[in-house]
Amino acid sequence: YFETLSGRLSVKKTKKGYRMEFPVDMPRQVTPPAVLQEAFAGRLKHCFKATDDFMVVLSSEGELAQLSPDIKAIAGLESRGLIITAPGDETDFVSRCFFPRYGIDEDPVTGSAHTVLTPYWAARLGKSQLSARQISKRGGEIECKLEGGRVFLTGQAVTYLSGTIFI
Repeated sequence: YFETLSGRLSVKKTKKGYRMEFPVDMPRQVTPPAVLQEAFAGRLKHCFKATDDFMVVLSSEGELAQLSPDIKAIAGLESRGLIITAPGDETDFVSRCFFPRYGIDEDPVTGSAHTVLTPYWAARLGKSQLSARQISKRGGEIECKLEGGRVFLTGQAVTYLSGTIFI
């Protein structure tokens, strides 16, 4: 494990992949900013704000898959980025995540977003163990568990960087 500003984080290798533990980031419902109202004219079911991100809920996986978001508009949001989610066809929920302010138009699989998505969908579906899929071009499957104010995410991982630091 290691200590961060958001608390203790841990990663553990399991038979199903890697299991990461995070604190819950409970989203609160808000009035959508004008940029989101315009971007999702008539399709926006709900809008939420978490610690760092806005989260928008759409009606279906198909609607989310077909979405071509305005990256420039998302970059103008007063937030780190935008999480968009919908009920899944073969999983409990699906998502896509956009962080253009940080040079990431669409993130392939976003662990931090699932600290927001898991408590939302757990409350909505009435269960603490959820299956999720991020439907970016690369995509990824994530098992999500809500327990005691913590979110446990299990899935496969891709090596992003390796190296040695000398101090």
